[in-house]
Amino acid sequence: MKISWFDHLYVGEKAKKKRYRIIQGIRRLKPQPGVYVITPASNGNNILDIYPWTALVLPFYREEAFLIMGIASDYWEALEVAGRIVNDMYRKTGGFDLPSFIGEEAGKV
Repeated sequence: MKISWFDHLYVGEKAKKKRYRIIQGIRRLKPQPGVYVITPASNGNNILDIYPWTALVLPFYREEAFLIMGIASDYWEALEVAGRIVNDMYRKTGGFDLPSFIGEEAGKV
């Protein structure tokens, strides 16, 4: 699995307390129950995807590349973080143009 990190990583309030541990666990591909990551959508119909981190360490995703834009300590916090990302994107681009929002980082995935 290839993981890249958004330069301005969004972190949920509860996840801030465990930020270092969460990031290190992701880098080491260790399952972390309760941790969620927010990535650009894998299809053209959505803007973002929210994955439980434990799902992404399964063999099904081993060949995938992910740009992690946000991390959260639970699903509801992940929804809040995704909302902040979409809000910031709308303010920056005037629409829902994720490639313009993430700029050159889109090529990292």
